[in-house]
Amino acid sequence: MTMKSTVTAFGFLFLVALCQVNTEASPRLQDGEQTRKLWDSEFFKSKGKPAAGKPAAPRRRYRIVTPKIPVDRVDGETVVGITLWRLRPSTAADDKQTRLLKHSKDNTKVAQWTPERISVDTPLAIGQRVRLSIESARTGYLYVIDRELYADGSLGEPHLIFPTTRLRGGNNRVTVGRIIDIPTQEDSPNYFNLLPDRADLAGEVISVLITPQPLPDVKIGEDDVVLPKADVELWEQKWGTQVGRLEMENSKGKAWTKEEKEAGAVNGHTLKPNSPAPQTLYYRPDTKNSDPLLVSVRLRYGNLKPPTR
Repeated sequence: MTMKSTVTAFGFLFLVALCQVNTEASPRLQDGEQTRKLWDSEFFKSKGKPAAGKPAAPRRRYRIVTPKIPVDRVDGETVVGITLWRLRPSTAADDKQTRLLKHSKDNTKVAQWTPERISVDTPLAIGQRVRLSIESARTGYLYVIDRELYADGSLGEPHLIFPTTRLRGGNNRVTVGRIIDIPTQEDSPNYFNLLPDRADLAGEVISVLITPQPLPDVKIGEDDVVLPKADVELWEQKWGTQVGRLEMENSKGKAWTKEEKEAGAVNGHTLKPNSPAPQTLYYRPDTKNSDPLLVSVRLRYGNLKPPTR
């Protein structure tokens, strides 16, 4: 079973994104939406000594993964943040408030899972349980495309897995400071189970597209729909070239926090400036905040079996 088929089968398609969006024509901004920023030039500066008698303030540090793509011509409102979560069995040391529960069919057993951060480059075990969080640095409209990745490097058909008409009538608006969880905490199951259905299936390519206005020619359905391959390739050429990437340092393996869980829940809180930041940041130099941005995440399957319960 691929990620696409899992999404279709269980109805994973981003309910949080839609439940969190105010559906009025002119939505009212929540506290913190104006000040939440994903991009900061301080990411790349050397850490100086704190003033005498004052403790050093905590600061996020990102590593540049794409050194040939400059970071000095980036509009902070065009950045997209993505965090990939790998689920492991919960332990006694984990916060009980940040566990995901999976009930058996007869409700006699409950499995508890704790999401922990990993890089998008981390090979994923066959059968691994994963989740994805998306955060936009601006108000816009979200489209998510899934393609199967084969061992020879070729890609399968592009499936538009978000938006769909059965979720809030297809409303795909996103706002600043809101986490979009994939799948939602309320879904059952509330994770992707990576089970390839072909021997040559090497992974999935998830393309995240944020546009200032809805795409006029995209027709959505009740479930995922197949998009014209030529259209997706054109979008990649126009909006998805020369995309850079940053990875947060010293954060891999950190468990999901209560704040992140609450921000991704239905009617969740807006993240504040000092709230946990995305693990991975994607940027495109010289892009205006009125331009669409497309980033693609390649999730690759490994050979090891994950811990099971």
